[in-house]
Amino acid sequence: MKQNRNPQQEKGIYICGLILLGLLAFWLGAEHFLGLKFSLPPCVFHSLTGLYCPGCGGTRAFRLLLSGHILQSFLYHPAVVLTAVLYVWFMVSHTAEILSKGRLKIGLPYTDKFLYLEVVVIILQCIIKNFAKIFWGTGIL
Repeated sequence: MKQNRNPQQEKGIYICGLILLGLLAFWLGAEHFLGLKFSLPPCVFHSLTGLYCPGCGGTRAFRLLLSGHILQSFLYHPAVVLTAVLYVWFMVSHTAEILSKGRLKIGLPYTDKFLYLEVVVIILQCIIKNFAKIFWGTGIL
C-alpha cells in the first residue's frame, strides 16, 4: 500500500527537527562549557502516590542516551530510544533527499502510526514498571 506524502507537513517537521537539534546543542554546550546543570523537579505523581507516571524515567533515559548508554536508556524509558531512532532516521533521510535535490526519494514519510506506536510504548512501560513495583517490590527507577 503506497502512502501519500505531504511535503509541506514533512518540511515543517524537518524544520522543527533542526530547531530541536539547535536547542540540544545549546543545552549540551551550556552544560559542558559553562558547567550549567539543567534538571527537572521530582515527579509530583510519584511523590504523592509512590507509583510511576507515564513519563517517569524519561529525563534519566534521555541523559543516558546522550552518554551512549543505549540499553540503560531503554530500560528507564523505551519511548526515548524509539523517539531518537525515528528522529535520526527522519532527519538523515530527509537531509539526503534535500541535498540530492529530490533525486533520492528516501525521506521517511511521516505517518500518525509513529505517534500511536509511541503512545502504546509509553502506556506499556508504565504498566510494566508499576506492576513490577506493586507485585515484586522492584523499583526500576
